[in-house]
Amino acid sequence: MYCDGTDGLLEKVRVIQADTLSMVQGGYTAGSTTSEASCEAVRLCCDVLVERLVSLKEKVKEQMGSVNWELLIMQANMQSVNLSASSYFVPEFTSRSYINYGAAVSEVEVNLLTGETKMLQTDIIYDCGQSLNPAVDLGQVEGAFVQGIGFFMLEEYLTNSDGLVVADSTWTYKIPTIDTIPKQLNVHILNSGHHKDRVLSSKASGEPPLLLAASVHCATRAAIKEARNQLDSWKGLNGSDTFFELDVPATMPVVKTLCGLDNVEFYLQSLSSRS
Repeated sequence: MYCDGTDGLLEKVRVIQADTLSMVQGGYTAGSTTSEASCEAVRLCCDVLVERLVSLKEKVKEQMGSVNWELLIMQANMQSVNLSASSYFVPEFTSRSYINYGAAVSEVEVNLLTGETKMLQTDIIYDCGQSLNPAVDLGQVEGAFVQGIGFFMLEEYLTNSDGLVVADSTWTYKIPTIDTIPKQLNVHILNSGHHKDRVLSSKASGEPPLLLAASVHCATRAAIKEARNQLDSWKGLNGSDTFFELDVPATMPVVKTLCGLDNVEFYLQSLSSRS
């Protein structure tokens, strides 16, 4: 329904907090369906209000020639038209049955002496469907990826003989920080086409990108493999023993052990043998 002078209507939209005063019955917030369910409920309410106002708009237009939004609402109020509407929408299960696509490439640098892994750069491309808010989706992708870095590289929960967790704070349980995330993180959101089973064709962006952090783990494994090959060359071996298993999380002690605990000695020996 179109009215004259609707340029400033967006400024009249106000979103209030969700509580039992504004929304008596709310659906569940799961499966990344909350945003789409809210938008569909609003759309259904808009359809109800338009149906109530369209006949009144035609009458006012016949009398006055043009109708702006303020005049229409004033006339509706004077004629006791109900200007409030509510709707309850729960998405079907099929709306959550879709595939998330994404890819990531990471570059790392491993310190052979300490086992420290520096994440130099990561490039991510992620399919958000038709993004509802690219700024929000961008933050969600970045946040999920950093959380994945913690899972694959840092967050080791140690237990005692009774099975109780002893890593109960950031002194012993290491989460990602500004120093342990990629120095350069590039994220590109890919908007795919319309999907008939989803309200606005958006896709979840808060959880699936966590798996893309496996690229950091794989890059670390490749770096360790090169380090082991270099160590074999210092020892005069042919590098036949290339198989190893990199645990999750790949903490500093794990990386250091796989790189070799005696690589400094062999490196110095190789220098002396050359001289």
